[in-house]
Order: sequence, then C-alpha cells, then structure tokens
Amino acid sequence: MWGVTDEPVFEQDGDVTWISVGGHAQSAVCLDDPTLLVFEYVQQLALAVDAVFAPPAPLRVTHVGGAGLTLARWMQVTRPGSPQIVLEPDVALTEAVRRELPLPRGHRIRVRPQRGEDGVSGLASSSADLVVLDAYAGGQVPASLTTVEWLGEVARVLAPGGLLLANLGDRPGLRYAARVAAGAREAMGAGARTAYVGLQGVLKAKGFGNVVLVASRDELPVDDLRRAAARQPLPTGVVPPSEVVARSAGAQPFSAASGDTAMSPAPPD
Repeated sequence: MWGVTDEPVFEQDGDVTWISVGGHAQSAVCLDDPTLLVFEYVQQLALAVDAVFAPPAPLRVTHVGGAGLTLARWMQVTRPGSPQIVLEPDVALTEAVRRELPLPRGHRIRVRPQRGEDGVSGLASSSADLVVLDAYAGGQVPASLTTVEWLGEVARVLAPGGLLLANLGDRPGLRYAARVAAGAREAMGAGARTAYVGLQGVLKAKGFGNVVLVASRDELPVDDLRRAAARQPLPTGVVPPSEVVARSAGAQPFSAASGDTAMSPAPPD
C-alpha cells in the first residue's frame, strides 16, 4: 500500500491468513501451501508467468508492492532460487507480515522499504526478467505508477524477453487499462504487445473488477494463456494484443510531463 499507515489486521480462515489494511483486503497467504492462490487476480498473474516462463527455471523478479508477499512466496516454491526484489514502502506492514507469516528458509526474497517510483529507477538496466505491478493505496493504483515515464523505467529494467504484469482495477469498458496499455506499448517501443487476462464478466464490461495487463516487447503466447485461463475455477478469459489495440483506439498514455495522470478508478462502495 502506498502511503497507508493503518495497522494491518490478520484473520485466520482455515489454512489461509487474510491480511487487511484500512478496511481493504490486501492478501491471502497459506503458509502450508504457498501455491494456494485465493484472489482471482493473483491466480491470473501466476498463469501469465507460467505461460511465458516455463517452470522451474529461476527468474529475476521485481515486485512493485508487496503486502503479504503472496506471489513472491509462490515464485519461491515454483521456481526455487529466484532472486526477488520487493518494493514495499509500508515498513510496519512488512514487519507485521514477517512476524505473523515468516518466510521459509533459503528464500531469496529481499524487501526494500521503497516506493515503486524510486525503487525501480535505482535498479540496473536489464536486471529483471519479470516486473509485477500490484500496488494499491486506498483501493486504487497510484497515478505515478502508470505514467509513460515510469513505464519507460520498467522497460529499461526488463531484460530481453522480459515481461511486465500489472494488476489494474477498472470500470466497465476498461478505459483506464487501455491508457496504461498504451503507455506500456509506447515505453517498450515498436512491436510491443499487450494483452489482458481477467474474469469474463470484467472483460465483457459487466462490472467493476481487476484485469491483469500483460506486456512484452516480444510475441505473447496467447494460446498458452487461453489454455491456462480455461483451467481456472472461475470463467476467465484473455483479450489478445490485436483486440487490446482495437479496443483502445485513441487511448493516450498517462504522462507526468504533461500533468495528465490519474489513479485507477475507485471500487464501488
């Protein structure tokens, strides 16, 4: 969470520990089985990783937003030895998570008390195979983390063949996601591809929800993404690169230079 000072709340539900901050459910962690992913969008992040990078080869991963470290724990189990950097500015949250939900021995997860803006700019070029943006403040993605300028820093950090995944909350029509996708394509340069993975109802504009933006300079394995989506417990779909571009015709990237920025839409009450 960006700029949140509320104390985290930990609640046990069977084998799963739920973490809430400021009234918003942040994470769900199962220490006995870190491959158990409760939130649909985390399942979608994981399926995108598996579709692009065959396990169990280690990956160099940068997470922008950490909370309960759910995806980092999953990565550590499915790709042992993966060096992972987690940029999480909420020190109190990180300390509470380490105390209540300790990381396993032998992990290579390093949590840095930095905001995504500063943390990514301080990383070496081509130092990450995967960058995951999953940072929320009060239920919204901070505006500074979706500008074309910041996405340019992400593109610099990504190694050849690298992948950006972004968890984005949006209203029906996905106009916000379209602008972030346009920014990712511009930042990554000619030939960059973007796709969406999400619940069918969200992709078909039937309600507010989360979509995972998948962005790369290279071809995306759309068929593999679709097969993985079809195996999800809830109806999940994939919007391929050509359709993302068609849907976002006229969408302009957010830009810090022009002052044209925005947080993601607030979830309905």
